[in-house]
Amino acid sequence: MSYNFRNIKSFKGELVLPGDKSISHRSVMFSSLAEGKSRITNCLDSEDLISTMNCFRALGCDIVKTGTEIKVEGRGFLGFKKPEGILDAGNSGTTARLISGILAAQKVETILTGDESLRKRPM
Repeated sequence: MSYNFRNIKSFKGELVLPGDKSISHRSVMFSSLAEGKSRITNCLDSEDLISTMNCFRALGCDIVKTGTEIKVEGRGFLGFKKPEGILDAGNSGTTARLISGILAAQKVETILTGDESLRKRPM
């Protein structure tokens, strides 16, 4: 097999990479902790991220997802409201582990759960 390479003097364009689950989770969490509006682009669409968004919605954040863009109205570090029900992390270990640290500093009482598989994992 033979390859014919040429020297390239310049390249112009845009590289769009798929969203990253870990960064998407953290972006929603940090935006929820911030005061005011945040716009997050190129988020990975996953059930785990939906669990994170639903937990922060239950804490009073307005979160709207359109395609790979998420708009978050954050409540500030100590601005979360007491959820009406139990926060459900679904099957997302990232949601459960990271939100636990955030909730530990809050002035509202919360209960966090997950699906059967998540409840069996070490935390």
